[in-house]
Amino acid sequence: MGEPQFKRIVLKLSGEALAGQEGYGISPEVVESIASEIKEIVELGVEVGVVVGGGNFWRGLSGSAKGMDRATADYMGMLATVINALALQDSLEKRGIQTRVQTAIEMKEVAEPYIRRRAIRHLEKGRVVIFAAGTGNPFFTTDTTAALRAAEIEADAILMAKQGADGVYDSDPQLNPNAQKFDNIKYIDVLKMNLKVMDSTAISLCMDNEITIMVFDITQPGNIKRVVMGDHIGTIVRGDSHD
Repeated sequence: MGEPQFKRIVLKLSGEALAGQEGYGISPEVVESIASEIKEIVELGVEVGVVVGGGNFWRGLSGSAKGMDRATADYMGMLATVINALALQDSLEKRGIQTRVQTAIEMKEVAEPYIRRRAIRHLEKGRVVIFAAGTGNPFFTTDTTAALRAAEIEADAILMAKQGADGVYDSDPQLNPNAQKFDNIKYIDVLKMNLKVMDSTAISLCMDNEITIMVFDITQPGNIKRVVMGDHIGTIVRGDSHD
């Protein structure tokens, strides 16, 4: 069967991924499926951090575009990620996986505050750590949170779980039937071509810290484990040192 290719990862989940086909709110079936897949890789000995988005409830940019103060809209989005984190924690713990939610905005009644050394200790003990409330600052996305937390906990890779997208393309495959998929691409090329892998701040942070990004489709059952085991099913984003 082989050995996992990564010892410690950050799994980036969008809020939309938790909504499933409904596109809004939380699909219990989808959350249970993702929790089962996370359980599989934890049982392989992989240390798992998770960063969740909140787009299934609220997007700060959308609120800002409609006239709301951007900082206020972003804080609302951070609270939405906490709802998703608690739902995922509940599903994981029902499967016997010890889980801790750490939030960048303190709300001690429902979660721990984010403390880097404590997060690393949880991971070393085999617990899944879910990082919620983004970075705690407006104007930063949960993509940037994933890059930041991955750097802080010294993760081997970020697994970018996309909703229905099986990798990185040179243009939108839904609009362009001739769009070309990349098996491998460098950070700098993602930035130059303005490809929608992560926002530019997150990509730059990964580039500076040489954090490998694995982009794959979360809607196909078993893909999280396949990526962890080294199957090349999506797109790998990394730097010159891997040539």
